[in-house]
Amino acid sequence: MFLDHIVHHVTTKPKEAVQQWSEKGFHAVIGGQHIHWGTYNALLYTKTSYIEWLALEHEDVATNANHPLVNLLLHDLKTGPGFGTVCIRTNTMDELCEQLERKGIETSGVLHAERKTTSGLVRKWKMLFVKEQVDDALPTPFFIEWEESDEERYRLLEKDGTINSSNLELSIAACEFHVDNPREVMDRWKNYFGFEEQDEQTLLLSNARFIFKKQINEKKERLVTIYVNGSEKNGDIHYENATYRFLAE
Repeated sequence: MFLDHIVHHVTTKPKEAVQQWSEKGFHAVIGGQHIHWGTYNALLYTKTSYIEWLALEHEDVATNANHPLVNLLLHDLKTGPGFGTVCIRTNTMDELCEQLERKGIETSGVLHAERKTTSGLVRKWKMLFVKEQVDDALPTPFFIEWEESDEERYRLLEKDGTINSSNLELSIAACEFHVDNPREVMDRWKNYFGFEEQDEQTLLLSNARFIFKKQINEKKERLVTIYVNGSEKNGDIHYENATYRFLAE
């Protein structure tokens, strides 16, 4: 399984996020609008995954959307911005849904979604969530299956300017989560999704590692730091209550 993207809940508008990250030397772009969710986003792509800065555009629409991702955004923004959750890419969404439900894990069922880009193009995908209460516990990763193959999707993203050569030099190498009981979370995710365990605090995906550490004096169990390889920069960028750790190669 591949890490597809990181969802970072932000209070800045997409245009502002793009400007702020461009000033830091990164090629970020406005993603577009989720019309039925009342949200919009900005994006920063890497070689095999991306960062999504997700913000509220129309709070009334978002409140009535009753969508797992939007419900998490609304919950988390009550106490401020920060990383929300992570998304895993699959090419076998329907099969994955059946596998989880055979294990007795209740899901949202396969959801269909779309986003209107600034150029007017509509991008479509499928999503799958584990049903759970939205609270301060660590959200279970959700899943995505894109309409196009990875190769075709990246070709189109390069064509429309979403990705340039600098994006393809970056890679999200690891995600560090702070939780109350790391062993419990790791065992649950291994059982649900078959992630391989590298060591007592690390799970492996095909393109990234998930690192779990004991929560200390933090209000919520959440992703707190992502490690990004391939940048000319070397050090931390603290943005909207989240840490981006850039490691030059």
